[in-house]
Amino acid sequence: MSNSVNISVETTCENQIREIGYDGTELYQPPPTLSESLAKCAARIDFSKTSLDDLKKEEKTAAAAEEENKDGTQFQESLWPWDAVRNKLKDALTEICVLSDVISIAKDKRYLVLDPLLEEGDDTKPIVQVYSRKKAISQAAQVLLSGAERLRNAHSEQRSRNVSDFHIELLRLRQNWRLKKVSNAIIGDLSYRTAGSKFGMSGTFEVTKAEEASDDDSASTSTTSSSTATNNGMQMKASSALRVIVPAELQGVAYIKVITQKDQEDLCTAQVNLMGHGPNITAQVGVWQKTLEFAQNVLFCKELFAQLAREAIQLQAPIPHVVIGNQIRATLLPNIQLIISLCHSTTFDSNQPAPINDHDHVLEHSLHQLLREVHYKNSHHPFPHPASAPLGPTKKRMLAGPMAADRETLLDMTKSQTILEQIIAQAQHIFMRKRTQYVLDTLARDVKDPQIVSHWNAMNSPTMSCVKINIVTHGYDAIGRTSLVIHVKERSLKCICRDGRVMRLSYEPQELRDLILCQINSHQISCLVSLARCMAWTVLSNSNHLGIGKVEPLGNASSCLLASPNGDRMIAVQIRCDPQIDVKVYIARSPRQDFFPSPLVPEKLWENLGGNFKEVKFDKIEGKSFLNKMEFLMASLTSNTA
Repeated sequence: MSNSVNISVETTCENQIREIGYDGTELYQPPPTLSESLAKCAARIDFSKTSLDDLKKEEKTAAAAEEENKDGTQFQESLWPWDAVRNKLKDALTEICVLSDVISIAKDKRYLVLDPLLEEGDDTKPIVQVYSRKKAISQAAQVLLSGAERLRNAHSEQRSRNVSDFHIELLRLRQNWRLKKVSNAIIGDLSYRTAGSKFGMSGTFEVTKAEEASDDDSASTSTTSSSTATNNGMQMKASSALRVIVPAELQGVAYIKVITQKDQEDLCTAQVNLMGHGPNITAQVGVWQKTLEFAQNVLFCKELFAQLAREAIQLQAPIPHVVIGNQIRATLLPNIQLIISLCHSTTFDSNQPAPINDHDHVLEHSLHQLLREVHYKNSHHPFPHPASAPLGPTKKRMLAGPMAADRETLLDMTKSQTILEQIIAQAQHIFMRKRTQYVLDTLARDVKDPQIVSHWNAMNSPTMSCVKINIVTHGYDAIGRTSLVIHVKERSLKCICRDGRVMRLSYEPQELRDLILCQINSHQISCLVSLARCMAWTVLSNSNHLGIGKVEPLGNASSCLLASPNGDRMIAVQIRCDPQIDVKVYIARSPRQDFFPSPLVPEKLWENLGGNFKEVKFDKIEGKSFLNKMEFLMASLTSNTA
């Protein structure tokens, strides 16, 4: 006989079909709700058989059925000896679980609420309830009135002080500066890290309400006396709804001072600023925008000076650079030094006059530009070409392979100048340009004939300038002019003459002066030759390097020999490049007055060779310039022979 197994048969979950349309569509009956299901289950209970006798009868019938089942299965032995123990423990566990659920339901009061029996209480008088409610309402009204009074006072103070709202000021601050909220504080950042800076100094500042600050200031001023300047600063600070707290190392005003001067005895003098001495200049500014701008400028100047000091120590110059305190000294040219100083002041005194110095604002601006260029290169890398190429190398370096660049070109690509090297090169160029201007101006002032006209090119680079020099004679510029182009570089000059010759000069100003004087000498001779040809005179000889006479201290003497149209007059001109242009003119006539025939020279035709040259008092001749005087002289000699 096999064991019986209980099988549960359930209906499908599909809903019953309520209606079938003519087109074959089936309309299902919606599922019953929870209330309908409960009512359906309750309808199955026969409440007429709920008496005690009926329950006993059902128990008896159930017991009889169990006995019959036991009689049928008496012959089966127990599968496990401890089966009875297990059943007892299982029943005990069930009872304990039920007891635990009942206790949790009664204790947590989330599933079942046990209402205690209502006890008859004492009747309260209505007048007591009225008084209690009145007291509670009065307390609530007092809280509302006090809050309204505080709002009214704050609004009146805001109108009297003409102060904008804190949140509006914070919105304006956030439009220009980076802010973030850390816990309950508002922290800002002044650094240039987002622009490419790698300076490690912190640039954080804190933003607070001005009301708390003003309360602290009033408490401190009641105990200690303050000066008039401090009171004015407090009044200006109270006019803003927020207060900016800047670190002590970023307070004050800072700038980079650049001076180019000659060597002096105080080569190791440096001024080191001590922080924390004197009143705070940012407290007297009063406006948070200016305070943050000053603090950011201090941070920028400190980063720039730290970079220059690091480069000055690392560079191996012929004359080592000196870094002492807040000063950097570098040698530009012999006996010329470049001094870069970090000036940081936290004190403010309006009565103290500003010091007079030779601060170069152009070089200071160049330093700022160079550091910003470094920031730009740190944050903007060239895009790879093609897209699979590595990120970092420049486009020129990527094309070095396809273009078959040699080793020298590749080495030039790797070379780069530091900020200090670039600013030294710019300072050297500025000094060379000033020297060139001074030499040209002094020569134009001292030399009246011919005129020296300088045209400086407006489009120059920071390390090279170009000047064109025209040497002309007033009134004779159509006959001839001498042009000279000079390229002013860092430590040298490149001169390109009219005939195409290229001469390279050093930084000594005397070399340029000598070159200009030699060009003046050659200009006078070339213009004299052109003028003689215009007046039908014959040029017998012309030399820019006369090899006779005493040795010239500067350059060589130039000469020119002219003959009149009839050949009876000769003019010899000699020009020497002395510190002042020295001109000497000689005249010879033919036939000679002192010629007498002799047995050796019997023919008379030899008297046309010309006589001895006689010097002319050239300064006594009328004329404003050398060519003007020579024109008058040739004209007079030509008219006499006509």
